[in-house]
Amino acid sequence: MLQAYARGTGKVEDSDMIRKQTKIINKTGLHARPASDFVLLAKTFESKITIRNMEENSEAVNAKSIMRLLAEGIGQGAAVEITAEGVDEAKAVKDLAALIERGFGE
Repeated sequence: MLQAYARGTGKVEDSDMIRKQTKIINKTGLHARPASDFVLLAKTFESKITIRNMEENSEAVNAKSIMRLLAEGIGQGAAVEITAEGVDEAKAVKDLAALIERGFGE
């Protein structure tokens, strides 16, 4: 389910930010090839996109940076939150979540 959040309030409203939580299901998590696939897809969108490891309650990182994504060490079974803000935010979140939910084709 995609949700729109009012910036800074944490309340679901009509706004210019879309978020979705999903779970990493592939065996290797977001390492090497899956992380590269995620970043390559993220870079096709104009929106600012972040991903956050909900298991570690970590800060959101730039989803278009392979180094930031790999540094998070997001493994199998981890819940993540994808957030996008911009002209193509809904499609970005939908497509990136779908990639994760398909297990990166593994």
